[in-house]
Amino acid sequence: QVQLVESGGGLVQAGGSLRLSCAASGSIFRVSSMAWYRQAPGKQRELVALIRNTSIRQYVDSVKGRFTISRDNAKNTVYLQMNSLNPVDTGVYYCNAMVQTTWVDSMASYWGQGTQVTVSS
Repeated sequence: QVQLVESGGGLVQAGGSLRLSCAASGSIFRVSSMAWYRQAPGKQRELVALIRNTSIRQYVDSVKGRFTISRDNAKNTVYLQMNSLNPVDTGVYYCNAMVQTTWVDSMASYWGQGTQVTVSS
């Protein structure tokens, strides 16, 4: 079993910053890509940022220049530094990781429980 535990969400005023963390633990042989998704009220979940184990990063256009994704491979942890937040960034942020649990298994997708980010105007 693999668990992803997120932290760092909360309430912040527009223009402020937050840093999200997500640590993967359990039966882990290898972690490939790690990512952050968000789901705003009444909307579908969308990919916000992704980082591959080669450190290649990609972002949704709306957060480019404001958000930075990073990872600590030794800790199987991914971070999302969010700056210049605005109310449209409000939503539940979910961590996702592609994990191989043993050397014979395929990669599988795991999700965290989500952390609420609320940006007030």
